[in-house]
Amino acid sequence: MTGQIDLTDPLVLGGIAAALVLLILLLVLNAALKAARVVQPLHWQMTQLGQRVQSLSDGQQHLAGGLHHVSEAQAKAQGQMIQMVEQRLAEVAELMSESLQGNAVRTARSLGDLHARLEAIDKAQANIEKLSGNVLSLQDILSNKQTRGAFGEIQLHDIVQRALPSDAYTMQATLSNGKRADCLVHLPKPPGAIAIDAKFPLEAYEALRNASNDAETAEARRQMRTALRHHIRAISERYILHGETADGALMFLPSEAVYAELHANFPEIVREGFTARVWIVSPTTCMATLNTMREQAGAIRRELGELYKDIERLGVRVENLDRHFAQAAKDVSEIRISADKAGRRARRLDNFDFEELSPDAAAPVLPDKV
Repeated sequence: MTGQIDLTDPLVLGGIAAALVLLILLLVLNAALKAARVVQPLHWQMTQLGQRVQSLSDGQQHLAGGLHHVSEAQAKAQGQMIQMVEQRLAEVAELMSESLQGNAVRTARSLGDLHARLEAIDKAQANIEKLSGNVLSLQDILSNKQTRGAFGEIQLHDIVQRALPSDAYTMQATLSNGKRADCLVHLPKPPGAIAIDAKFPLEAYEALRNASNDAETAEARRQMRTALRHHIRAISERYILHGETADGALMFLPSEAVYAELHANFPEIVREGFTARVWIVSPTTCMATLNTMREQAGAIRRELGELYKDIERLGVRVENLDRHFAQAAKDVSEIRISADKAGRRARRLDNFDFEELSPDAAAPVLPDKV
């Protein structure tokens, strides 16, 4: 068949292969020309890069020399630093050794002190436990009127004993009306002996503390007012005796809480006590009052001592004046005797007759002394 290429023909295949080879050569030549144009600036760049690499090599050599000098200087400085550090460490170690030794001594001493204090605390704790096991609660003590009175008397006696000398008071003193005061403080008149009563109405106060509503509180306040008024009146009638005691007495409350409650919520009772000359005191105010009494009694005793001295001096001066008066009376008596004698002599001379005297009887005239 004409007009068609037979691809199975070897000649056709050879022609095609030759054409392909020629095309490839053309392409390679074109690429080579392009590569030559590209390689020319690349060659220039490679030349420049070589110069820069040479410069870098020279700089590296200089840098290596500098680094060598720096390394030597650093090694020298490091050696000196190590030597200084070793010396400083030796000094610090010595100081630490001394400090640790001193701290060890102080620690041992502190531990000894702590041990002693712990022993003291243990002893105190043991005493507290023993005391708490042996002592009844305050509520149990104050629940009974007799034990409450004994508690108040013991506390009052302790306060009075601390504040006054033993001869300045008497516990459980009996007055002329047969009433017995818990304590009688002896003071010179005025004001005189002051009685102190240590009983107090605690039942109403306990009811006031235990009140759970307004009605119970109001009832407890009423009972407390009634009990306190009765107690104030009883103290005033029993322990204020004209001519025997002072014009006032003390009502001792052995509880600061009761005292605070009284002054905070029952001021009218306190005023009624003032009117009845019954002074309400707590342990603190009782101590202050007794100290004031002691100071006043001391001042009165000092004044009395000075008064006794003045009286003694007055007695001595009166004796001296009496002796002077006796001597003056004696002198006046002797002067009177001499005056009487002189008067008698004058009267005799006045009645004497000189003419009856004879010449022989005349007294001889004595010559004047030159």
